[in-house]
Amino acid sequence: MSLNDPLSNALSKIETYDGLGRNTVELAPSSKVLKNILRLMNEAGYVGIFEEEDNKRGGLLKLNLIGKVNKCNVIKPRYPCNLEDFKKFEKRFLLGSGFGIIFVSTSQGIMTHNEAKEKKIGGRLIAYCY
Repeated sequence: MSLNDPLSNALSKIETYDGLGRNTVELAPSSKVLKNILRLMNEAGYVGIFEEEDNKRGGLLKLNLIGKVNKCNVIKPRYPCNLEDFKKFEKRFLLGSGFGIIFVSTSQGIMTHNEAKEKKIGGRLIAYCY
């Protein structure tokens, strides 16, 4: 586990705690990227809601787990991806078509690869979850 990548640490902790059957996990430090990814994971039904707390050291997020995460991880390097490349990366990072989500950083913000395909925009791949 890399100590220099807070997003990777958070996703790894979510996967571990979810696999152990825990109900909550505390993630620190908090960031806008992490909050956006957790919001998208919540909308897709992989995790519950999260609460923000100020711990005077970068923020703390308390996330409710619902036992739906099989695997989630960051994508390194952050591959650039245009509309035609999504199919290739779906095959590489997800188990099957329509199973799981890839998080993409676009000019319109962080969104899932399905939203990016609907809006016909590309971006850089950040992480995946299924």
